[in-house]
Amino acid sequence: MTQIDTHAAPPIHDKDLVPRMMVRAMLALVLTVLTVVTIARVTGQPLIATLPEGKIIIQREIVLSGDMSGAAQVHAPDGTLIADLSPEEGGFISGVYRVLLHERKKTGVAPDAPVLLLQKDTGRLEIHDHSTGWRADLMGFGADNAKAFARLLAQ
Repeated sequence: MTQIDTHAAPPIHDKDLVPRMMVRAMLALVLTVLTVVTIARVTGQPLIATLPEGKIIIQREIVLSGDMSGAAQVHAPDGTLIADLSPEEGGFISGVYRVLLHERKKTGVAPDAPVLLLQKDTGRLEIHDHSTGWRADLMGFGADNAKAFARLLAQ
């Protein structure tokens, strides 16, 4: 009786897995990007992706607190309640609070220190934590999330 080998060796590919032209195109792209970045840095081109500074038109110190459910409370530094938000209303504010907690744990700052909420003449809304140096442009998280903080300035 003849034995049949059912486990044949996989066929050997004569072609490259990635076409040579594609490798050359990727190399050309990388070299082009490196050249453009080097020219921009050497000639002192300004960084155009930075946010416009603008003047502060409204500012308010607030103390945030929140929990994992998304509920959040916002107080004035003197303890006056500004807003008590349900999980549906305060999810983003509670998320920002958790980021602040993380930053404050890294630097050993008290979790209940106030943060500064700023409205600038450019229309941008920012939050600054001077105790850790952390700051965020709230417009980068979408208009609805920025509105959650904008309502705090109006109250």
